[in-house]
Amino acid sequence: MEILIAFSIMALSLGILLRIFSGGVNTAMVAEDYNVALQIAESMMAKIGEEIPLQPTEVDGVAFDKYAWAVTVEPFEFNPDNTDQTAQKARLFKITVSIAWGEQQGSERRIDLKTLKLGVKPL
Repeated sequence: MEILIAFSIMALSLGILLRIFSGGVNTAMVAEDYNVALQIAESMMAKIGEEIPLQPTEVDGVAFDKYAWAVTVEPFEFNPDNTDQTAQKARLFKITVSIAWGEQQGSERRIDLKTLKLGVKPL
């Protein structure tokens, strides 16, 4: 009887340990996905003004057959009351990079990065 109780306690303990370890592995996989998505977003942000022109535009695509990305570049209006807009030679652009992934089980994950970049105003 004592051996049966000992085996039952051991089986329950092993079940709990396996849940803890599988939860840790799942968390590590989610963290890795976020890390990859952030690297993709930062690389797309760096391409703006180099490979992607710094002008109003929308571009999208897929990286590594898993991460859907979208880049939006739009003018940013900054107009303090006492500035002359015609004398300005530069223009601010608002840049948004969105990365989405993980459509399994209805839980889509997403990262959005936003920044402002200074560009030359068209003549």
